[in-house]
Amino acid sequence: MKYSTLFAALTAALTLSACERATVVTPPTVVTVPGPAGPQGATGATGEPAKGDTGATGNTGATGATGAEGAQGERGEKGGETVVIVPVK
Repeated sequence: MKYSTLFAALTAALTLSACERATVVTPPTVVTVPGPAGPQGATGATGEPAKGDTGATGNTGATGATGAEGAQGERGEKGGETVVIVPVK
């Protein structure tokens, strides 16, 4: 029984590997090549240059009034010659 299964597997492998695969045939592709260029056409007429009108200049806005000046305080007195030492941590 052991040999018959092995023999069947080998026979199947040989039979399937002996089959010839079908060859795929690709049909030829037709490439159309353009012909020579035709004669150049006539030159078109030149257009007339046109210039648009310049628009009117707008009015300048009014200038605002200068604000009132605030009251000036008196100058402070000169301090003493005190030295402050801040310790470094």
